[in-house]
Amino acid sequence: MADVSTASGSFGRRSLIFLAGAGMTAASILTIQHFFQANFPESIFKGSFCDINAFFNCNSSAYAKISHFRGVPLGYWGFALGVLTCLGAIFPSRTFERMLKPLLSLNALGVAALFVYSVFFLKSLCLLCTGYYLFSLFGAFVLWKSGLKGFPFPSVKLLAVFGLITLGGAYGFHLYYGAKQDAQLGGVAGRVVREYYGLEKVPDPSFISPYWPVQSTDRFDDAPIRVVEYADFLCPDCLFMYEQLNRLKADFAGKINVAFQFFPLEAKCNTVVTKDLHPGACDLSVIAAFDPSKFGEIYNEIFTHFQEAKDPQWRADLARKYGAEAALSDANTREMVQRIVNTGTEYDKTSDQYAHGIRSTPTLIVNNRMIIGTLPYEQLKAIFESLVSGGTKGGDKRYLENWVDLRPKKKK
Repeated sequence: MADVSTASGSFGRRSLIFLAGAGMTAASILTIQHFFQANFPESIFKGSFCDINAFFNCNSSAYAKISHFRGVPLGYWGFALGVLTCLGAIFPSRTFERMLKPLLSLNALGVAALFVYSVFFLKSLCLLCTGYYLFSLFGAFVLWKSGLKGFPFPSVKLLAVFGLITLGGAYGFHLYYGAKQDAQLGGVAGRVVREYYGLEKVPDPSFISPYWPVQSTDRFDDAPIRVVEYADFLCPDCLFMYEQLNRLKADFAGKINVAFQFFPLEAKCNTVVTKDLHPGACDLSVIAAFDPSKFGEIYNEIFTHFQEAKDPQWRADLARKYGAEAALSDANTREMVQRIVNTGTEYDKTSDQYAHGIRSTPTLIVNNRMIIGTLPYEQLKAIFESLVSGGTKGGDKRYLENWVDLRPKKKK
């Protein structure tokens, strides 16, 4: 009879299966926790999560459309399979393993596809997801190495029971996601508005960028909503902010000005912070700044081709398309970008790690109050609505910080 790792196999091999399942479960719990904390923060005073550099970060994968389906995070399915794997080690049987081996094998193919998608399409890798990938592949390897031979056909009854329980949990997540969305429109949004008005005011930068992706008035100060956005063209959070502002400029047409304050997180042109996260961001900045009359078109093209913009050849083609080939060697353009970047030194420290207040992107100065990071659409809209209707007096906090991973909702 063929060896069976979780049934007739040794305790050591069963322990390896349990270790794989426990690792899958733990990694999945962390990804689910991150998904909901990022999408539905209950306060604006929260920091960044899992942002090491341009490649190793959780933001790009969180922005991907496949990160959830109708509110059910992708990590939930990994959690369900991880729990099942643990149960297979604790209560070993040939019937259980006949179901477990095909599922783990298909899961291994799935995580391999996700890895390729992350590395070659998103051009980044989430460390939490990577943990799940490794434990998944390890579990499949152990079963193929020392378990039932071949590709056994699972028990239909056991598979049906597992499927029904898993679908029930998925429906629970779907309802929970909807409840979180409703909460954002109610009490949480109101709390965020109060926290925003609890901030002390900060001055606008001494030099406000002349590059405005959203313009309602000739003078920057004449709009009811004024946003100075320190941003990086290759920053995933800035892509999110681009999508947010596209929605908000329609909601507040004729009432909002946005100045794009170049702040590429690349040492090539930014000495304000000691970060070198996004190679190519400096080149994109000078290409976009070369001809102010074409800034809006270039701004939109970069963010709508966010992944391609990381490719040097794509950037060269972009410069050629807009007649900006000379941008990279044009002293006046580089001086303009540098002047805008250097305004980041004008703000007091917001972190012990960096010498100046502007140290991450995006950082917004919204009507002279600082927001570091990103907020869900509903919360930003609530702040903007309060600014249009009239605000309240300021407070004693110098800035608020939050980072969120939020994808556009799929149309039903």
